[in-house]
Amino acid sequence: MDRPIFHFALAALVALLLPFFIRSGTLATEVLVFAIAAAGCNLLLGYTGLLSFGQGIFFGLGSYTLGLALIHTTLPLLPTLVLAMIVGSVVAIVIGALSIRRQGVYFVMLTLAFAQLFYFLAYTFSDITGGDNGLIGIPRRGIGPLALNSSWSYYGFVAVIFLISFAALQRIATSTFGRTLLAIRYNGERAQAIGFPVRAFKIAAFAVSGAVTGLAGALHALLIGIAPLSDIDYHMSESLLVMTIIGGTGNLFGSVLGAAFYLIVSDTLSAIWPRWLLLLGALLIVLALFIQKGIWGLIESGVGIVRGRRGGPDAMAPGVSGSERP
Repeated sequence: MDRPIFHFALAALVALLLPFFIRSGTLATEVLVFAIAAAGCNLLLGYTGLLSFGQGIFFGLGSYTLGLALIHTTLPLLPTLVLAMIVGSVVAIVIGALSIRRQGVYFVMLTLAFAQLFYFLAYTFSDITGGDNGLIGIPRRGIGPLALNSSWSYYGFVAVIFLISFAALQRIATSTFGRTLLAIRYNGERAQAIGFPVRAFKIAAFAVSGAVTGLAGALHALLIGIAPLSDIDYHMSESLLVMTIIGGTGNLFGSVLGAAFYLIVSDTLSAIWPRWLLLLGALLIVLALFIQKGIWGLIESGVGIVRGRRGGPDAMAPGVSGSERP
């Protein structure tokens, strides 16, 4: 279950089946958008071992970059998305270079401080960002003759970008670079001792994560026609971390599962009870206590049990799963 082509096939299957299970094109698109953002977060948390509360910065900057470009310029849509990725990546490099100077809780506090800083910058410069009202009136431009006016046509566009992003991240995760990130996660001091430039690898991971998350933020702004202040709030970083942990760290398809679970369950519970956050909180507590490897870890355990009952030769052999091998 640890083959990249298998995970990509599962991601493609999710993108194909979502319209059949979710009536709302907007919700289905949000699942893929936040799956991209959670995968970017997973590259830092699951592969590099960096618990960053700065992911909302890149998500929000992607939203604002696309909004400002589409409102004030005639730049086509695809270059605008690339611009959002560049902005997210550059800011991530700066934040990463400063934050990784400290480790542990101090690193976490630095990323949280940066998140607060960018939130108040966006709130203060309301002439640019719209402040508390957000940047409204973002047009949804098409690509040549392809119009993206309807929710499902836009879903198809996002699904293509989602699959391209997922394949690119899978390629990075299974490359020498990705394996080195895993080595740094498990024992950074040993990785540095054998000659790996640990600091450079961490900054590079930040750069890739910032680019992917900025892309997700741009797609989200294009979806709802507004770049809200909440996109750059530190609560966005919390949500992305929760999605990543729910799905399972160290596995990119787990990010897809986490985003789908979080958004679909939130939408369902909100229709049942106005105080649905209490129910969601209780559910997350149960997941944290009893399913610590996330949904993907639960699936892997279930498959291992089934194989063991069928008498597979190494189904119950001790060791770590493919998503956890350095």
